[in-house]
This record gives sequence, C-alpha cells and structure tokens, in this order.
Amino acid sequence: MTRWGHGFTSRLAEVVSRQKDWKPEVVVPVPLHPALQRERGYHQAELIARPLSKLLGLKFEPRVLVRTKPRPPRLMLSRSERWASVRGAYSTREGLRVDNLRVLLVDDVVTTGATLDTCARTLKRVGATAVLGLTVGRVASGWLSSGRLRGVNQGNRQGARSIKET
Repeated sequence: MTRWGHGFTSRLAEVVSRQKDWKPEVVVPVPLHPALQRERGYHQAELIARPLSKLLGLKFEPRVLVRTKPRPPRLMLSRSERWASVRGAYSTREGLRVDNLRVLLVDDVVTTGATLDTCARTLKRVGATAVLGLTVGRVASGWLSSGRLRGVNQGNRQGARSIKET
C-alpha cells in the first residue's frame, strides 16, 4: 500500500474507532457489477475496505453482497433514477451469512444514499443486526445545488433509517 493509502486508511480507522456506542464485527465492500469490474480492472470499495479491515482487526467479507443488475450507462442520474437503478440490484451469495453481526459497509462516495440504503437493507434481510455505512467522500452540497449533478436533491436522508452516517 502506498503512503497515501496507508494514511487514508488510518484516518478511516480513526472515524470507525470514534464510534463508542457501536463496534463493527465484519467489513463488507459495496460490490460492483462483474462487467464493470472487468472493464475498470479494479474495485474501489474493495481497495478501501480490505486494508481498513486489517487495520481494525476485523473479518473482511468481499463476497457477501453481489451486484446482480448493472448500473445504467449514463454517468449523471437524477435522484429518482439513482434510487430506481439500485432497486433489486443487490443480493447475497448463498451460504455466506452475516447472522447477528454488526456490519461495516464501505463504499467510495455517497451521492444520494441509494446504494448504501439498498445494500444495508439487503444485509439486514439476511440477518445483520446493524449496518454502519462508511464512505470516503460525499458529494458536496455546492455540487448538488449548482446543477453539476442535475436532478440530485440536496439533503436526502432516506438511507438514515438503515444506516448510520459518520
């Protein structure tokens, strides 16, 4: 891992460690659709989650969640298109369970919360007691209100019911 990567992961571990009332037991990255991962050649959430799990001394489970439905080809999606694009897009692999575990769900960036919400609901459906969503970045409100991300509404909190934001 590069120095930048180590410092970055160290900072994320600090954020998780500050959660006094909640301690995760397993780290799960938000999955990419297999076709997109082949195209990119890397999986950004896994590149963040793997060293983070080692630093925190937690089990790393990259195969629990699966993206079954590809993301629409358009880069810019409206808020409603983002939520629709993840509806039914994630499932769990048979035999891999998170029964009674507190899951740290890791992704690179949160825009509307749709992906984290859908993944958290999927994990809870198969037995996770709690899911904490952790992302490296968040789309800045200035980007949302400037129209740079057309149609994405500022201040969406629908995912707050199933994940806890840091």
